[in-house]
Amino acid sequence: MEESAFKYPSESLVIINELVLPNDTNYFGNLMGGRLMYWMDIASGIASAKHSNSKGMTVSVDNLSFKNPIRLGNNVHIEAKVTRAFRSSMEIYLKVWEEDLLNQKQNETNEAYFTFVALDENRRPKSVPRIVPQTEEELLQYEGALQRRQLRLVQAGKLNIEDAQELMTLFDSYRKR
Repeated sequence: MEESAFKYPSESLVIINELVLPNDTNYFGNLMGGRLMYWMDIASGIASAKHSNSKGMTVSVDNLSFKNPIRLGNNVHIEAKVTRAFRSSMEIYLKVWEEDLLNQKQNETNEAYFTFVALDENRRPKSVPRIVPQTEEELLQYEGALQRRQLRLVQAGKLNIEDAQELMTLFDSYRKR
């Protein structure tokens, strides 16, 4: 690998702000989920490129939860950063806030995990630097990423549940309760 063998999550941090305009809203005057996903995909794509120094593509989106609506005229604040890197794939955590700029209020609205694969000039998977967490939050996200990855692979039919050791450990801890 010609680049650094590792990077910190903070090196991939991306912050995007978008103003919710009438064309972005549904019948209720709230931001359409698809538009938000589009902006989140852009943010995660930039974060993956910052980490891998290459182009990449979205492989999966999971745990996209909608906690609160985002209203017309408000700002959408999106933060994205790589939580863990595997051979060629990267898990990116995104957190979204609605900002009412006139009343100076901020409200968490969404979070999700996107997975990207880094691609070389021939559009083949490319190795990426590993992640070294620096904060306690980054360490928790890093450690949980392997279980989330195994769950994604099981759901996609690419991994047998019996072979998902990290995931089975999680299930076993729930069974013992």
